Amino acid sequence: MNIRSFTSVITLALGLLLITSHSQAGEKDFGKYQVNWSVYPSTFLTPEVAKANNLQRSKGIGVVNIAIMNDDEHGQPSPVGGQVEGQVANDIQQINFLAFRRIQEGDAVYFIAQYQYPSGGLMTFNITARPTGHQQDLKVRFAHTLFND
Repeated sequence: MNIRSFTSVITLALGLLLITSHSQAGEKDFGKYQVNWSVYPSTFLTPEVAKANNLQRSKGIGVVNIAIMNDDEHGQPSPVGGQVEGQVANDIQQINFLAFRRIQEGDAVYFIAQYQYPSGGLMTFNITARPTGHQQDLKVRFAHTLFND
């Protein structure tokens, strides 16, 4: 890995940590696995983080971040690879499919997609995650409202 891609991933990770307090986050437990999510406006990303990760930064565009986790031999959550797909629906049930991108840096693995939202509109997410080597789909459903800043 070159220093530029390493710096981009570290910058994105730090940006995601900084915006966590402004986002909605949740987790659903499936026994051996957990699916974690966070949702936030793309304007919470710095221009540098958005550019480095090819993300559009604009009012009315949100980011959904999904991570699949399982407990390691010490009982600590550990990210695992896999596949994530999903869709988002607005309050009048107009559905858009989410194009998730897999991002991996070292042990960290997460999946990010962007979507359009109306300020103050309730958006409902239906996400299906499948950990590598696992035959069962892990389905989560959650709703969130974002506001333009």
